[in-house]
Amino acid sequence: MGASFNEQFDQHAAWRREFALRLKLLAEWLRDHELLDAAVEERLRRLEVQMRSDKVMVAFVAEFSRGKSELINAIFFAGYKRRIMPASAGRTTMCPTELGYDAEVPPCLRLLPIETRLRPQPLMEWRLAPEKWTRVDLDVNDPAQLAQAFEKVAEVRHVSKDEARALGFWHDEAPDDNPMVGADGRVEVPRWRHALINIAHPLLRQGLVILDTPGLNAIGAEPELTVNLIPQAHAVVFILAADTGVTKSDLAIWREHLLPEGEDTHARLVVLNKIDTMWDALSTPQQVQAQIERQRVTSAGILGLPHNQVIPVSAQKALVAKVEDDAALLAASQLPVLEHALSDGVMGQRQRILRAAVAAGIAELRTEAGRALNIRRRDLAEQTLELKGLRGKNASVIRHMRSRIEQEQREFDVSGARIHAVRSVHLKLLREVFDLLGTASLKDQMGQLTDELRQPGIKLGVKRAYARTFEHLREALRKAQSTSDEIQSMLTGTFRQLNAEYGFSLQPPKEPDLARYQRDLDLVERGHQQYLGMGHALRLAQPEFADRLVRALSTRLRAVYESALAEVELWNKAAAAQLDAQLRERRRNFSRRLEAIERIQQAATGLDDRIGEIESQDDALDALDAKLLELTEHLVATPAQAAEPPRLQRA
Repeated sequence: MGASFNEQFDQHAAWRREFALRLKLLAEWLRDHELLDAAVEERLRRLEVQMRSDKVMVAFVAEFSRGKSELINAIFFAGYKRRIMPASAGRTTMCPTELGYDAEVPPCLRLLPIETRLRPQPLMEWRLAPEKWTRVDLDVNDPAQLAQAFEKVAEVRHVSKDEARALGFWHDEAPDDNPMVGADGRVEVPRWRHALINIAHPLLRQGLVILDTPGLNAIGAEPELTVNLIPQAHAVVFILAADTGVTKSDLAIWREHLLPEGEDTHARLVVLNKIDTMWDALSTPQQVQAQIERQRVTSAGILGLPHNQVIPVSAQKALVAKVEDDAALLAASQLPVLEHALSDGVMGQRQRILRAAVAAGIAELRTEAGRALNIRRRDLAEQTLELKGLRGKNASVIRHMRSRIEQEQREFDVSGARIHAVRSVHLKLLREVFDLLGTASLKDQMGQLTDELRQPGIKLGVKRAYARTFEHLREALRKAQSTSDEIQSMLTGTFRQLNAEYGFSLQPPKEPDLARYQRDLDLVERGHQQYLGMGHALRLAQPEFADRLVRALSTRLRAVYESALAEVELWNKAAAAQLDAQLRERRRNFSRRLEAIERIQQAATGLDDRIGEIESQDDALDALDAKLLELTEHLVATPAQAAEPPRLQRA
């Protein structure tokens, strides 16, 4: 069946670590050979950050009592030989819970009080205020202490209906979805809004992030969860109960939160959990399997998925099997089938995306570093031709040659003012792009949207307000693209002129493609449509909920804009670094040419010696080019191909 999710994740993490090490060695090699200009260094830095910080988030979503936490225990924490996440009967995980690892934070459980929902700050801002969270230290070597601490995510409070309404758990317009009211007239709500668990579990150390979510009522009350966290998960595992199939509340979660319009469903897996409840001693194994298969096909049809994305499992039996090392029970639980789907689907797709990005980055890095070698090679060829032309010439001709080189150098130095003027125009246009995509522009749009949503009463025009906001955002991207087109056209003309006048080999870098960020905006906008219908009209009438929604939206949009700005910034650095490199090499070339003339004037044999030196330098450049190709090709090789690192020669 192939490697399990855990095994494949281990392999992926090992590849990432090995890649980061090789990238560091490549940077040292480039620095040693003076090939590390600003653009190459920036590209290396981004590749290293991308590789070291790459996270794989798997979100587990279900209505209450579907066995979600037990499934997490079975897949990820069976090595502790006991339950770690609370998984007793009834409601367990009451608040969204993220499990990850940050080396700068000691092992702990951090809990954000539910009362923070009464304040407008988004979850991202609360993350930056650790003093507002309740912290419980964890002993990673004591499974019992871990399990006891994790039980806090199931804690609840009992509040009045008014408090529940303010917190987002009571809706007069949807009485069927409201929680039960106790004999004292009070309502049960989660005690915590969000939980962050930081432990050095092997998979978490390697970049896995697990998102455990509560049921429908809690999901709908937290815009940040549905707008930011779930959409950014690399895979969503949606858990159903095998004996009931797709219930009304299950279908509501699926349609409203997991399947936004236009979204690809390949990253969605559906688990029919608790198949052991269908193991009937009065039925044959074949009859039981046929019943499970019918439920699987029916569920796939209702959810609109291929049936191979609906996987029957018994999480409870799988956990028991792993704890007791019972291979037969583990096979009967069918958990290995789910693990294979996760490894082949989630990890396989994640690896393909990451390796494609790495290959593109390495190709551009090699082009930029290779360009510096080509400049040196061209200058050496010019010097060789110039010196060979001096063979047999008398001293006056050589003196004339020296005077001509010095005159060329003076003229070249004067050209610096012109190049500086071109850069000034370039930077002026670039500032326009930064203004269009900067924080101030985004804040202005979000402020206008907030003002419209704060209007009293039912907001029947909310869809128009959202559409208008996103159209303004798209228009900003279109203007930024238009300005970048103008910059690119200016660079192309300027580089062509400099190439003609000074013999440069400048090539405009690849222009940023801002259109793809418009597609990101489309996805974000579609993800918000669920909040704009009549079903949420009363919620939107509440200023607190509207503020939370806009702040969650701002967090997501800021990430889109920052990515676009980063691409523009890299484009700018590539252009500037290329010009700087050729200016630097040309100045060195003048120095080398004058040095050669001086040596020729001092000794009759100096000419042939200098030509021989240049030819040996050209051979050294060929060796550097070959080594650069070897090092970069090794970086994009598969783990099997990259078993042995190349030796970094100090050429």
